[in-house]
Amino acid sequence: MTRRRIRGSTQDDVRRHNLGTILTEVHRHGYRSRALLTAEMGLNRSTIGDLVAELTEAGLVLQRSASAQGRAGRPSLEVVPVPEGAYVLAVDLGVRHLAVARVGLGGDVLDRVDVESGRDWSDLDITVEAIADTCRRLRLAAPDGSRCVGVGLSVPGVVRHEDGLLRFAPNLGWIDLPLGARLSERLDLPAVIANDADLGALAEHWRGVAVGYEHVVVVSGEIGIGGGILVGGRPLRGRGGYAGEIGHLRVNPDGRPCLCGSSGCLETEIGADALLRAAGRPQGSGMDAYRDVLSQVAAGDEDSIAAAAQVARWLGVGVGILVNTFNPDIVILGGPLGELYLATKDIVEEAAAQSSLVAPREQVRLAASALGPDAQIVGAAELAFEPLLEDPIGTLTRRAA
Repeated sequence: MTRRRIRGSTQDDVRRHNLGTILTEVHRHGYRSRALLTAEMGLNRSTIGDLVAELTEAGLVLQRSASAQGRAGRPSLEVVPVPEGAYVLAVDLGVRHLAVARVGLGGDVLDRVDVESGRDWSDLDITVEAIADTCRRLRLAAPDGSRCVGVGLSVPGVVRHEDGLLRFAPNLGWIDLPLGARLSERLDLPAVIANDADLGALAEHWRGVAVGYEHVVVVSGEIGIGGGILVGGRPLRGRGGYAGEIGHLRVNPDGRPCLCGSSGCLETEIGADALLRAAGRPQGSGMDAYRDVLSQVAAGDEDSIAAAAQVARWLGVGVGILVNTFNPDIVILGGPLGELYLATKDIVEEAAAQSSLVAPREQVRLAASALGPDAQIVGAAELAFEPLLEDPIGTLTRRAA
């Protein structure tokens, strides 16, 4: 169970905390028995019953008999989330894609729209309107009585944590843009924004391959490369929220110029375009071409194997640097990098071993993302759900006002 600090000491503060703890447990795990909640929270059965009743009356959870799930023995009550009781809109904005999903309490994707990948997102107004229009379509299609409590937005850029200002997104050509605030105004909903790799780490920690791990590094990206880092189960953000820009580690002194202004950055060596370039394919030709190269690797094409090996070695170098720096339990390779890793696993692991120290290398596991291209959607949804999970009744009351 997640232990959260109680803010304040009044009876209302304690009740709000307990309601949030129960809802968080149900949201993360899909269901929780009342007996388990009683044991884990250290409260008596009647108090748990009252708290669950309040969440039930608010339309956020319902109670069912465990016998309905085919379990033997004495029936007991389980608390389960109501997906339409509260949902969020999760947005994954990439250099070449836009996906928007309606995600219900409990984490289920209830509806989803993928916008054509060839569009240009460099104009802020056009981008905000495209996102807002897609969000409106999903809200209109939602059943009567369902409640939207916020929007979570994943972006491939540097986001200032204190106010959500998008400071720098070189692959989109953006500097210091209030993307989250502008979207919130258009939709009249609270909107939160975060770096895509940070959200990928959050998603993997709660619902992916990093469940149960406390020290996690996620490396992901299609054009740019970012890193999401959890230390002790908490995001490592740094002073302004800019930690994790591992794509701009300078690894190749003879490397290509990077959009950040340096050269030889990791993302110039391992991004999707790096593989296409090494394979003699046109850069910018998209994920279909990228996956075609990997399929040729599987088919035994020597040129494709050589191209993938070149990129895989640099990926392994980057992983080794991260292993030395953060001593993680697990390094997860997400998006296209996960696909590359699965196709060139031995090469990546050998290069990582050569560039990392023995002690941290012995403690780390490498893995491809369990969530694949949906990691950012899942992470954006979790981010948007945070206010509801912190204060369930208060958040619904504010939305209804």
